[in-house]
Amino acid sequence: MMSNWSGVGTALVTPFTAAGAIDERALRTLVERQVHGGVHFVVPCGTTGEAPTLSRDERERVVAITVEVVAGRIPVLAGVGGYDTAEVTRLARAAERLGVQGLLSVTPYYNKPTQEGLYQHYSAIAAGTSLPLIVYNVPGRTGCNVEPRTLARLAAVANIVGVKEASGNMQQMCEVCRAVPADFSVLCGDDALTLPLMAIGGRGVISVAANLVPDRMVRLVTAALSGDFAAARREHDALLPLMLVNFVESNPIPVKAGMAMLGLCEPVYRLPMVPPAEHNAAHIRQTLADAGLSLTVEARSA
Repeated sequence: MMSNWSGVGTALVTPFTAAGAIDERALRTLVERQVHGGVHFVVPCGTTGEAPTLSRDERERVVAITVEVVAGRIPVLAGVGGYDTAEVTRLARAAERLGVQGLLSVTPYYNKPTQEGLYQHYSAIAAGTSLPLIVYNVPGRTGCNVEPRTLARLAAVANIVGVKEASGNMQQMCEVCRAVPADFSVLCGDDALTLPLMAIGGRGVISVAANLVPDRMVRLVTAALSGDFAAARREHDALLPLMLVNFVESNPIPVKAGMAMLGLCEPVYRLPMVPPAEHNAAHIRQTLADAGLSLTVEARSA
C-alpha cells in the first residue's frame, strides 16, 4: 500500500466525442501525456472528469483505460465520490478490481451530513476496501466541510491516508496540518494555494492546471518538496495566471476549453456543463498564449 501520497496528481478531464461518448483515443493520449510530463499519480473520474454525468459502466471504462495506459509506471487514484455510502463503497470495490492503487472520495453533496456522519461515511468506505483512501473536502461545491478534528479522527483509520483540502481557507489548512499525523498526506485542491499549503506541511496537489502543464506543475511541487522555496515561488508566480483562469467559470469548463484550444480534446461537455462565455473563452485563450502554450490554428484565429 502506498501510504505517503505526495507530489502532483492530475485531476484528469474526461474527453468526449462530438457525439457525446467517451473519446477513448483522446483519453489514452491524455493519460500518456501526463506520464510523460512526470506527474506522480493520476486521478480519473473526479469532479474535474465530470464524474457525476458518467454512468457506472463509463466510470469503470475510464478507470480501466487509465490503468491500462499507465501500466504500473505511476499510481492511479480513482475518484469514487457520491452521496450514498453504500453505492460509493460499491464503486470503491469496482475500482479495486480494476487495479487502481488508491481512491479519492468527495464528501457527500446535498445530504450535508454532520461531522459524525462524515466520520461514519468514510469509515464505512474504508472498511469495504483494502485500498488507501483520500478524503476530498471541497465545501464550496458540496455544502459540507470536513473539520480538522474530524480529519484527525479519520487519520486513525488504517487505510485513510490523506485529504485533498479544497476549502480555500488557509486557517483551516493550518489547523489540518497541525491536527493530523506526519504521515497523513495533506494535498492541496486549489492550484493557486499549493505553495502556501506546502510551506506549512502539505505534500503536494491534486491539480487541474496539470492537465495543461504537467511538467511545470511538477517543477513547482518538486522544488517545494525539496525545500527550494525560491525556485518554487518562481514557478508559482509564472503559473498563477493559468491557475486562476481555470476558475473563471465552474471547473472543468475553463480547463477543458483550454485543452481544446491546445488540440488535446474536443470542446464537448455534458449538461449541465456548457462551454464558457465568449469573453471568458477569450481570456482563457490569451492566458494560454501568454504562458507560451501552442494554440491550434482555429484557436489562434478565434
